[in-house]
Amino acid sequence: MDVEFSEEQQEIRSALRDALDKASDSPAVRAGMVTEHGYDAAVWRRLCEQTGLAGLGIPEEYGGVGFSFTEVVIALEEMGRVLYPSPFLASAVMAASALVHSGDEAACAEYLPGIAEGTTTATLALAEPGSRDVAEVSLSATVTSAGEYRLDGVKTHVIDGALADLVLVAARLDGEVALFAVAADAAGLTRTQLPVLDQTRRQGRLDFADTPARLVGTPGAATAAALERVRQLTEVAIAAESVGGANRCLDMTVEYSKIRVQFGRQIGSFQGIKHRCADMYVQLETARSALYYAAWAATEAEAAGLDVDPAAPGAGELALMAPLAMTTATAAYRHLAEETIQLHGGVGFTWEHDAHLYLKRATTSALLFGQRTLQRERIAALAGI
Repeated sequence: MDVEFSEEQQEIRSALRDALDKASDSPAVRAGMVTEHGYDAAVWRRLCEQTGLAGLGIPEEYGGVGFSFTEVVIALEEMGRVLYPSPFLASAVMAASALVHSGDEAACAEYLPGIAEGTTTATLALAEPGSRDVAEVSLSATVTSAGEYRLDGVKTHVIDGALADLVLVAARLDGEVALFAVAADAAGLTRTQLPVLDQTRRQGRLDFADTPARLVGTPGAATAAALERVRQLTEVAIAAESVGGANRCLDMTVEYSKIRVQFGRQIGSFQGIKHRCADMYVQLETARSALYYAAWAATEAEAAGLDVDPAAPGAGELALMAPLAMTTATAAYRHLAEETIQLHGGVGFTWEHDAHLYLKRATTSALLFGQRTLQRERIAALAGI
C-alpha cells in the first residue's frame, strides 16, 4: 500500500484548490445555496470546462478524464474544504458509478458524456421510507405487454432528486434488483423538495406512478452487487468531503486563536485552548488515515472490477473500510465543527460566520445512510464481531 500521493495527484489538488478558492468563497456559497438549484450553474459549467471536474472518474471512452477513484477523493476533499455546493456527489460519483458498473454499454454511451461535461446532472435513487439498504429495495417495476417498463413506489432523501435531469432508480423486477433510468419530465413522476438542515445540499422525495423507465443492465445479483459497490464508493466520497470540511474547521479555529486577544493575551496561548486544538488535530488525522486507506481500497477494487477474488488487494477491505471511514470522518467532522463554534465564542454562533454551515453539513452527511447505530452494526457484522 502506497500512502504517498504522486506528483500528478498533488498538482491536481493544487489546481482544484486554486479554482475552488475563487469559485466557492463564503459569499459564493451563501449565494448559491439559496438559488433554485442550490448551486451556481454557471460556475459549475465553468469548472467542468476548465478542470474536467465532472468527468474525473468517468472512463475516457465515455468522454471522461479517466482518473482513478483516488483523484475523485482528492477532488471531494477539496470541495468539502470550501463547502462547494454542486451536483458532483450525486451526478459524477453516484449516478456515473452506477452506470459504469451496470455493464450496459449503450446506456453508458448515451448518458455518461453529458454527465462528464457537466451539461447533464443525474442522481441515484436508492433510499426508501424506512430503509436505505440495497437488499431491501421494494419499489416495484413491471413490464407491459408491449415490453415497456413502469415504476410504482416512493424514493426519499434522494440527493438532488428534485433537480437532476436524469434519475437512476433501484427497483424490484420479478423479485430481482434492477436499475432503471427515468427522465426528469417522465409522466407519473412527482418530485418534491424536502426541507433540509444543510442548505448546501438538496434532497428530494420521488413518487412514481406508472412511470415509464428504461432498464439499465441486467436484473439480478450482478446489479445488486454493482449498487452495493456504488454505495461503498459513496461512503468513501462522504468521508472525503468530511475530512476536507473538518480540516477547514481546524484551520479556522487555529487562525482565530492567534488573532483573538483576551486578558491581554492571544487565546491560543492558553493551555485549555491548546489542548482542545490538539484534540481536534488528532481526530482529524485519525479520520484522514481511515479515508486514505478506504480510498486505496476503492482504487484497487475498482481496478480489479466486481467479480474478483476476495483476497485480491482492496477487494475485501473496501466493504469494511468504506462505512468505517465514513462513520469515523463524519463523527470527527461534527466534533470539529462544534468545537469551532465554541472556540470562536459569541461570533461562532452567528449566521454571518461560516461555522454553522460546516456543522450542518457534518450533521446531515452522517445520516445519509441511516442512523449511526445502524451503520456501526453493519461495520461489526462485516468485521465478524
